[in-house]
Amino acid sequence: MQLTRRGLLKSSAVLGASFFMSGVSLAGKRKPTFEELLDFKPYGNLTLIFTSDIHGHLKPVYFPEPMNLLAPNELRGTPGFLTGAEFMKRYGIKPGSVENYTMACTGFIRLAKEYGRTGGAPQMATVIKTIVQQRGREKCLILDGGDTWVTSGIALKTDGMAVVDWLNYIGYDYIVAHWDLTVGKEKFLEIISKHLKAKLISYNISDDTFGDLIFPPYDVREVSGIKVGIIGSSFPFTPLANPRKYTEGWRFGVRPEELQAHVDELRNKHKVDLVVLLSHDGLPLDIALMKVVKGIDLVISGHTHDVTPEPVKVGDTLIVSPGSHGKFVGRLDLDVRKGRLAGYRFKLIPILSDVIPQDKGAKELVEKWYKPHERELNTVIGTTKTFLYKRDTLYSTWDRLIGEAIADYLHGVDAVIGLDVATSPGYRWGPAVLPNSPIRVEDVYNVLGITYPEVFVLRRKGKDLLVLWEDVADNVFNPNPLYQQGGDMSRIYGVEYELKINAKQGERIRNVRIKGKPLEPEKEYSVAVYGGPPPPGVEPEKLNIRDIVINYIKKKRDIVVERRPNVKVLDHPYNTECFWR
Repeated sequence: MQLTRRGLLKSSAVLGASFFMSGVSLAGKRKPTFEELLDFKPYGNLTLIFTSDIHGHLKPVYFPEPMNLLAPNELRGTPGFLTGAEFMKRYGIKPGSVENYTMACTGFIRLAKEYGRTGGAPQMATVIKTIVQQRGREKCLILDGGDTWVTSGIALKTDGMAVVDWLNYIGYDYIVAHWDLTVGKEKFLEIISKHLKAKLISYNISDDTFGDLIFPPYDVREVSGIKVGIIGSSFPFTPLANPRKYTEGWRFGVRPEELQAHVDELRNKHKVDLVVLLSHDGLPLDIALMKVVKGIDLVISGHTHDVTPEPVKVGDTLIVSPGSHGKFVGRLDLDVRKGRLAGYRFKLIPILSDVIPQDKGAKELVEKWYKPHERELNTVIGTTKTFLYKRDTLYSTWDRLIGEAIADYLHGVDAVIGLDVATSPGYRWGPAVLPNSPIRVEDVYNVLGITYPEVFVLRRKGKDLLVLWEDVADNVFNPNPLYQQGGDMSRIYGVEYELKINAKQGERIRNVRIKGKPLEPEKEYSVAVYGGPPPPGVEPEKLNIRDIVINYIKKKRDIVVERRPNVKVLDHPYNTECFWR
């Protein structure tokens, strides 16, 4: 029987195309072995090995998947907006399994004690090098989806160079960017031109004046006799998500027409057999984009930290996302013949740090970069009784602790003025600290690893605060993924409010109370902010956000943080117990 391309793609799902269908089941009571984690029957004539959103973590961490990925009705229950029990049901994940621990929030605290930390540069190196040895380097492409050498303690201490060194050691081929730019524009360009061996490609960064592309939009590589076109997409909203100074003179965007033109050029001019989009758009945006742009075979999607146990199919395009913080190394074995993708096998390999042996060279590399900073970063400053986590659509215990620290600091600086509101950005990155565990300096750096840590205190009227919070809510809950920027809601300390996700723009946030009293539109409130551009005419506080939080933890020693969110969601279930089940 002659199979069409669509038919071949459908039939390939039977060939072990998902995490669960390839190799042995990992749902037993014991930890799997290294061999079981990597179990995969080689397939086809080309292998893509990929990571994304490592966020500078060279050592293993605890990073739970979120309890909530709230969405408007149009997107609810779709990939990118599934978590917990709903996610496990969708993909047939067994409670207590490795998949449960690494892909879903359910029972995270209990399972973390069984399975241990995830990630780690030496462990990822072992997995990548094992795959390359099995397949042969001539059959492999190694790709990274950005947010790579930034936002961790060691990344800050080394201006990202510790992670760049590891990327070179592994031999990555291609990369895209977002937070990576926040090392500073000059440093970023220096890394790309002088240090990084991988090639940065991006079709959507251009000169703000003349429109010329800053980086190559794509590259063509012949691998194992297969002509592969790889297009890069850096985060399209970088100048909005991060201070403009890091991208001054550059213009970003989604640009579907330009993307289509590059695809057509690869197909018609270069006669490629396969088109891959290495993207930092985020999974929901990539799904929406592939409904418009035709001719892309595969999308490796980063930015929103989603985990795809099996590829998301949009027409003839497959989309995969390998999570974040080094929890997974993705593997896609492809059968490409006669200029077409004939089939595939896919697996996300969980990086259980206690199970996977450390690669000797990578271990020595990490030790070299950590040595000057080990003593400071390992300093214990307190103990937490509460599970400290960062990732959630609306609330986190880390952000609550940060708000408490800011309030305590400002009370000490000026007890007369006091503080009404403290806001924390809705970053999706930042590892967790298990309950009844020591808190180290590195733990604070890892959740506040920004290169612009200054704290500012402003005076703002209630009506202006409401407009600002509504604007953030429209970004997070816009029913069109093309208008979402991929972050979570700002965390607002000192405030309680109700949220109606499906309300009209400007009407989502309701019944706001500040310090227990209804918000007064014309009243001026004292507001502390960090993680953004300097407000005009406002001087920063003497201490930055990391120092404020470190000093507060030292002062308190035993940390207990309120688990109850300060938000009531009116039209969507809101999970507050998933980690503890």
